[in-house]
Amino acid sequence: MQKASDEDGQWLISAKDYANTRFSALDQIKAENVHDLRLNFTFSTGLSRGHEAAPIVADNTMYIVTPYPNTLYALDLTRPGAPLKWKYEPKPLSAAQGLACCDVVNRGAAYSKGRIFFNTLDGQTVAVDAKTGNEIWKARIGNINLGESITMAPLIVKNKVLVGNSGGEFGVRGWLTALDAGNGRVVWKAYSTGPDKDVLIGPRFKPFYPQDRGEDLGVATWPPEAWKIGGGTVWGFISYDPALNLIYHGTANPGPWNPEQRPGDNKWTAGVFARDPDTGEARWFYQWSPHDLYDYDGVNENVLLDLSINGQIRKVLVHPERNGYVYVLDRTTGEVLSATPFVHITTTRGVDLKTGRPIEVHEKRPRFNTVVHDICPAAPGGKDWQPSAYSPKTGWLYIPHQNICMDEEGVEANYIAGTPYVGANVRMHAGPGGHRGEFTAWDPVAAKAVWKIREKFPVWSGALATAGDVAFYGTMEGWFKAVNARTGELLWQFKCGSGIISQPMTYRGPDGKQYVATLSGVGGWSGAIVAGELDSRDGTGALGFINAMTDLPEYTTRGGMLYVFALP
Repeated sequence: MQKASDEDGQWLISAKDYANTRFSALDQIKAENVHDLRLNFTFSTGLSRGHEAAPIVADNTMYIVTPYPNTLYALDLTRPGAPLKWKYEPKPLSAAQGLACCDVVNRGAAYSKGRIFFNTLDGQTVAVDAKTGNEIWKARIGNINLGESITMAPLIVKNKVLVGNSGGEFGVRGWLTALDAGNGRVVWKAYSTGPDKDVLIGPRFKPFYPQDRGEDLGVATWPPEAWKIGGGTVWGFISYDPALNLIYHGTANPGPWNPEQRPGDNKWTAGVFARDPDTGEARWFYQWSPHDLYDYDGVNENVLLDLSINGQIRKVLVHPERNGYVYVLDRTTGEVLSATPFVHITTTRGVDLKTGRPIEVHEKRPRFNTVVHDICPAAPGGKDWQPSAYSPKTGWLYIPHQNICMDEEGVEANYIAGTPYVGANVRMHAGPGGHRGEFTAWDPVAAKAVWKIREKFPVWSGALATAGDVAFYGTMEGWFKAVNARTGELLWQFKCGSGIISQPMTYRGPDGKQYVATLSGVGGWSGAIVAGELDSRDGTGALGFINAMTDLPEYTTRGGMLYVFALP
């Protein structure tokens, strides 16, 4: 783990580091003085859709990627007020806006060797000169005519740009691809469904559990031909362990949502792959939700830690999953070491550690033309994409998440390329207690919550942990909050102009001071009622999230703005 003396003060990728900890060793801002934080400068994006990206900082420049039309801004941190240095406009196809199931968001950029890499909604990856903003290359890797889009932040590993697609609600076939960082050419491409040769499964593939062993399971665990439109997209954050030379990435929901149309385990969706970044070759796989019944996906961040488990130091992968469990896996083998609920769960009774499979509650299975009530967690899960942060000082994971349940009715989904392929009527509602969000400090060794903060709305922002024993997150009403990382005590808050669903970050400025930054701009799946100006009377709108968020327009309005804070 990084030490304070090794901290260069930059923030080069969305997750801060390859381990996805979102931890900064900067400690000027402490629990004792964070109450003195003051607004230092702002920057308006001029856009009104959901802002989910993390600002990144390299060489005294801050870079911001907006939601569609995915403009890249560079701000000069060496000058008062951080004026605009340049902007790059990729001009994505406008038709892509109709393919975003859950708002036209973008989750950020990555810096490497003097270049900024990011993705556009219409399925392109771009490399831009970090100093000038000049385009170096642009590669179209997604097909909007099939319903593919790209919303994820890329990751650069060993001169390869790793990018996956979105579009599981449109009957696409998920994939992760590696592009040559120098020229944008495809080096390898690994699908999440189909025959082993397409999934890049070969003789080195050694999954821990027997149900994941066998030939061409990406075909055999589906109805005939269904794997071709089976989802399993790759739009979450990717981790990398240089010592093991393995990348870890989740795969999303199988399509359609209606599980009765796709009997079988539906491999390799709703799980996590370990792959060789050089070749894309799969080394192991674990499926969080076999035959995913509830759109739980599996793309949430995988935090790579070395922890003492039962008195032995283990190389682990910690994953707060949408199905409601915090998993601790051995990241060398894929063995589940623990799986513990962090939210209210009615869909399963636990995870069988011998088989690795969740223990289903059959009464909660969605069915054709029947409304099943109180499915908990709902489709966005106990936690959706919003990334957690880990502090090596406390040993705890800080999880921003929701407390949402749903009622669901299965209906028939018909596949037409580029159109929605869902097959479910959903209405979401608040979970037990009536609050819809929580911010939880979780001990992955003891496998239990240490403290929880309840919030009125889902906590849809990412988390940030710092060496000053402060954790930061934002709320959908627009409060940017700093809490004591050890106690959860609220230490400071600032009301931003719009709800916060972005990823907060911190950096050292050219003046040697520590700064904290966040984008505000409500939207995303949870904020669609505001960003998309949807009718609150249609509870099934935004795939059912509207029903749980009818009062959000009373608390926030639209508009994208960067806020940067520092001590006096």
